[in-house]
This record gives sequence, structure tokens and C-alpha cells, in this order.
Amino acid sequence: MRTDTVVMIRPKHFSYNKETAISNAFQQKANSNELLTIKQQALKEFDDLVGKIKAAGVNVLVYEDTDEPEKSDAVFPNNWFTTHSNGTICLYPMFAENRRTERRIDIVEDLKLKFHFKTVEDFSYFEIANQFLEGTGSLILDRDEKLMYACISPRTDKEVVETVAYKLGYKPVIFNSVDRNGKAIYHTNVMMSLADEFVIICLASIQKEKEKKQLLDNFADTGKIVIDISYDQMEQMAGNVIQLQSTTGEKIEVMSQTALNAFTDEQLTQILMHNKIVNSNISTIEKYGGGSARCMIAEIFKPV
Repeated sequence: MRTDTVVMIRPKHFSYNKETAISNAFQQKANSNELLTIKQQALKEFDDLVGKIKAAGVNVLVYEDTDEPEKSDAVFPNNWFTTHSNGTICLYPMFAENRRTERRIDIVEDLKLKFHFKTVEDFSYFEIANQFLEGTGSLILDRDEKLMYACISPRTDKEVVETVAYKLGYKPVIFNSVDRNGKAIYHTNVMMSLADEFVIICLASIQKEKEKKQLLDNFADTGKIVIDISYDQMEQMAGNVIQLQSTTGEKIEVMSQTALNAFTDEQLTQILMHNKIVNSNISTIEKYGGGSARCMIAEIFKPV
């Protein structure tokens, strides 16, 4: 199940976030004399990506970031909310305190008005107990099969996964995934992306054979072709891609130029069998934000 409507947040204060860097090994620190250039380049990259997604026939709702408080990671809205075709909007507990102001009730109310969502499930109370779950950064949702994939990390708590899964009627599939240095991968959507026909996943990051077998069995049972990416490819954001569809039903795989360059010809052939590819250079956002195209897109699944 794919959507033709997404939300993206145009950032005002994009920069390196030292609080998130604690658990995000993909971020690189910025020098103070680079901050203005980084902010300006991030805006250009954002606008270019939005333009390309719109040109592919996807509805993009762009909300402007607010002046205050300053939010360095506002460009990644998929971490604080998800929408569901049962009429629910979910809000999530965020690891970094300085990201919690990204949860904007004005956006929630606007989405309720535009698309007739009826219910808001607010899981942010888990922050009190230092338990976190960052939206579709933490969760990879198979909405057709009602499966909820999640790798455990400081940003993805097992109890919260199970609570959200129960509320939404999903079966949780929980596993562990580590980078080449043995550190927990901060978000599931860095090492895994699920499309209708295939899954892109870094199998080398899953070191427990039982967990790997469970995942592969699930993919086989649900008819997914497995596109296995290496650590090198994962570090080039090849796992942080997203399948959308146009308003006419054409499937589209959105990714960064960095990710596109990382795929092998054989892997690209597999992807292009099922989608066209929309790619854009977002290297500044990737370098200093530690997230890529998938992180910038929050899907709207309208109530049915």
C-alpha cells in the first residue's frame, strides 16, 4: 500500500544537532563558520527535492518551519507523526529533548481538517520514562500485512513498539541491527526500506541468525524480493529510500543522489522493474542531519 500524498517541512534553522549525534553515527559535525552556508544549501536541497517529487505526480503538502523555537531537525517530520487509514494520527516520543518541539499541533489540526482524521493517539508520554520511538524512523510498516518492523536502539524501545503495535492492530517484528563497529543502528529506516514488491535491507547488520531467518521468512511469506545492501551502501543512504505513487497510480522510488550512486546496476534493474526513480542531491542534509530522503517525507494515508 502506497500513498500519493506526503508532508514535508521546509526548514528555517537546519544545522548539526549535537543531541542527536549521540546515537546517530551518520552525522558529521559542522564548523561554526559554515552554519549560514549549511542552512542556505539545505533550503535549496529541500526545494529541489520537493519540486522533483511534485513533478512525478505526488501531492506534497509543504509546511514552513516556525521561527521559534529553533529546530535544527524540522526537515525530518516522519519522526514525530504517522497517519493511518483508520482515521488516526499518532504522535511519538522523541529521544532528543531539543526535537520534541517539532511536534506541532497546528499541523495536526490542519491534517484533521483537510483529510478528516478523527483520532490522535499521543505516545509522547513515554518520554517521561526515557522510552522512545521515532515514527517511521523507528518503524517500517507493512500496511497491507499489518506487520511492524523495528530494530532496537536508544531511539526505539521494545515496550513502546509493542504498545503502538497493539493500538494499531499490527504484529511487531523486533530485531537487532548494528553498524560495522557493533553500535546499534539508530533508526530502522537507515538499514531497511519496504516497497510493495521488494525490501531493501542490510542483512549483514543483523548478526543473530534467528532474527535474520525470521525476517527472511516474513519477506518470503509476503512475496517480497530481497535486495541486500552492504554496509558501504547503507552508509551511502541506500536503505533510506521510500516508495510512493503518483495520483495516477504510477509507483515512484524516491532517493538521494548519494543513494542512487550506491546501488549496483543489478539492484537498480530490480528497482526499476517496479518503479521509476526520483532522485535529488541532498548531500548537505545527509552530512549534517544524518538522514536522507525517506526521513524528509511523512506519508498521508487518508481515512477510508
